[in-house]
Amino acid sequence: MIYINDHVDDLNIDAALEQVSPQRREQALRFRHEAGQRLCLAAYILLMEGLREEYGITEPPEFGYTLEGKPFIIGHPDIHFNFSHSGTVALCVLDHQPVGVDVETFRKISPSLVAYTMNDHEREWIAAASDSTAAFLQLWTRKEAVLKLTGEGIRNDLKTVLDNIGKCEIETVQTDNYVYSIAKFKKDPVA
Repeated sequence: MIYINDHVDDLNIDAALEQVSPQRREQALRFRHEAGQRLCLAAYILLMEGLREEYGITEPPEFGYTLEGKPFIIGHPDIHFNFSHSGTVALCVLDHQPVGVDVETFRKISPSLVAYTMNDHEREWIAAASDSTAAFLQLWTRKEAVLKLTGEGIRNDLKTVLDNIGKCEIETVQTDNYVYSIAKFKKDPVA
């Protein structure tokens, strides 16, 4: 299930800090600026909302982390989640299988970022698009969602992330203000 807050700037930081786990409170307060604190808190609150609605879990979750740094909910290995935030948008996805998600708000994209992160075919596709920013963000969120799904995180060679992704299914959604992608492993067909 997808949970989105695209009005994060309305979040009351003090009230949110009282709702979350001590672990998440500490993480949020590491951000020097209120915008970062709001995003960190908003994503976690979306997770809490999803856990309450889908699983009846009312306690704020505590995280453990894989060796690659991917968070998981301690005591609930069957619940998979991922969250992302950008600008004034926070997004959380809960699923019964591993999942990766990325959201990016529309902003100016530098040509050097495109050159560093996209292969020749992707750069041609972006250049041919009627909205090159949207095209870049579609590819970027797909790449990041796949890397978060696999637990790899950002790596040096971003140009090859989408090569041979036959094992994944990716959904990409574009709104007027942001683009997000959700990646999951394809289900094995029943024999």
